[in-house]
Amino acid sequence: MLSLSRTLVQGLLALLPFQHLHQPSTMADLDPTTQTNYKQVSTENVAFEWLVDFDTKIISGSATHTLKIKEDEPKEVIFDTLDLEIQEATVAGNNATFELKPKHEVMGSALHISLPSGLKEGSTTTVTITYKTSKHSTALQWLAKEQTQGKRFPFLFSQCQPIYARSLAPLQDTPSNKITYDAKVTSVLPALLSAIRVSPPADGPAHDGKEIGKDLVTYTYRQPVPIPSYLLAIAVGDLRYRPFPQFEDKQWKTGVWAEPEGIEQAYWEFSEDTARFLAEEEKVVSEYRFGVYDLLVLPPSFPYGGMENACLTFLTPTLVTGDRALVDVVVHELTHSWFGNGITHAHASHFWLNEGWTTYMERLLQEYLHSPAVRGFQYIIGEKALKDSLRGYEKTPKYQRLIIDFEYGEDPDVAYSSIPYEKGANLILHLERTVGGLDVFVPYIRDYVKTFSGKSITTWEWKDHLYSWFEKNGGAEKIKALDSIDWNAWFYGEGIDLPVKMEYDSTLAKEAYGLAGRWDAARSVEDVGRLHFSESDVEKMDTNQIIAFLERLSTYSALPSNLTTHLGTVYKLSSTPNAEIRFRFYEIALADPSSPAAQTFADEAAKWVVGNDDTGIIKGRMKFCRPTFRGIAKVNKTLAIDTFKPNKSAFHPIAAKLIEKDLGLAKHDV
Repeated sequence: MLSLSRTLVQGLLALLPFQHLHQPSTMADLDPTTQTNYKQVSTENVAFEWLVDFDTKIISGSATHTLKIKEDEPKEVIFDTLDLEIQEATVAGNNATFELKPKHEVMGSALHISLPSGLKEGSTTTVTITYKTSKHSTALQWLAKEQTQGKRFPFLFSQCQPIYARSLAPLQDTPSNKITYDAKVTSVLPALLSAIRVSPPADGPAHDGKEIGKDLVTYTYRQPVPIPSYLLAIAVGDLRYRPFPQFEDKQWKTGVWAEPEGIEQAYWEFSEDTARFLAEEEKVVSEYRFGVYDLLVLPPSFPYGGMENACLTFLTPTLVTGDRALVDVVVHELTHSWFGNGITHAHASHFWLNEGWTTYMERLLQEYLHSPAVRGFQYIIGEKALKDSLRGYEKTPKYQRLIIDFEYGEDPDVAYSSIPYEKGANLILHLERTVGGLDVFVPYIRDYVKTFSGKSITTWEWKDHLYSWFEKNGGAEKIKALDSIDWNAWFYGEGIDLPVKMEYDSTLAKEAYGLAGRWDAARSVEDVGRLHFSESDVEKMDTNQIIAFLERLSTYSALPSNLTTHLGTVYKLSSTPNAEIRFRFYEIALADPSSPAAQTFADEAAKWVVGNDDTGIIKGRMKFCRPTFRGIAKVNKTLAIDTFKPNKSAFHPIAAKLIEKDLGLAKHDV
């Protein structure tokens, strides 16, 4: 009944004129991915006590929830869990009756805990749950020591977004409800959390002076800023810390964590720019609220480029290139401190609010840090990723929308793509241009952050504030401008084209596009020896320009085999250690599955993606591994499956699940 009502509401919305439409505050506001009763009883704070056991690959301990009662006489509180072993529950220190409901395939098992009578709206109580995680925890990846850089100690890290925090702890696992938390984590290896470390000090001995890998140490953390549950994060391993130089008179601190074998490279890569990026964002938006902004360079199976965990951004090691070519990814992650961590989407249907705003702001920062040309160039690069994602959902066009009407219990990961990032950023850019440019738009951005920071909102709340602000700061002229936007097309439009033809500053793309045109024109030449291509063509290009060259080239019809092989050789694309570039070369090399070159490069790509090549490093980042496996499968599906199966455990559980889906593998086949 719930999903039917939501679908009916959204279907009616899609038929109506959108200019002054307000989303009704009904079931459509409920998070479709949680089984909790957060509207009746909600968590304000959680105090965790955890023991990390690498031998059993289990975290055991307790979670004590401070609950706020929102309605008189609630009979129970309901938490989300996924593959947790619940051992005991108490309410206000007294034993409580609890029931773990049957497992839902996506949402897990709802944990119902009875509450005593007499609780009134506005009061608080506490619930303590003693439990253990499972080896099957989707949020946790336990790495053997051989999978780390140092190869001496095992490693653990989490990924809770979008709805996997429930496999780490019993929670109201919805971004609609924000929590503060405290934690005491006991481990034989240094432990990091998405919070401020209380003890032992981060810049002290790595394991409080005790023997790493043998002696237990308790690490204490506190997160005083309310955050959504998907920002809970833990990483445990042989880790070292290097603080970055203090920036001017800023009160916040920033630094980098990595394995000891990689800490110097990581420090060099990020020390020059991170604090500068953060300070620039403060100038544009508002002060940084979280006190600490650290980076953690993870082992290569981390499935994302970065994850904006509060106080501690997780980063893929593919960003450590030795030339600072990819450090601008940090701009995106730290921007989430305001857009996502600060202002949070109410639930998965409005995920674009997090990523669209963050991508837009990231590129605005690029203009301030570098130039308008750099900002435009980032949109040009993003255009290719957007088109690829939109084409990928042509058979399921619902996922081409900005606002996705998720059915109750539907897996939000099936819609994970570049669309909320790129389509969302283009909507905000279109807004900026429509209302009169940055001089008008930046003051609105500041008020948007001031109004909603610390809250979880829907698209409708965002849009209502947008209209309200411009009505007060522009009147009828600005409202007329906003009314000219086809909101329905932006929010619910399907297909591979944006509602508006977007133009970007192409200054930095001209050289890259010219080179791509030369390669396209050379397809008729049979003797590659007659071609006038050399390594000097790309010597003065930076990584982003080479990416633009390859992405432009990929929009043409597939190159003939001899030209593809020559492309890989002359620019060393088939052997470069830069994963951003090599991945895009493989996209071109595998474009024509019937060509002889495609078979050769499918074999190379298969070795590269699982680390059986000169790099020796698995490409666990989903941006790389998923398209590469799909490309290999188009050439030789057997090769793709035979490559993935024995290496499945090396990928993060989230990535493995989605690669299985990409390759059409049933669970029992893997």
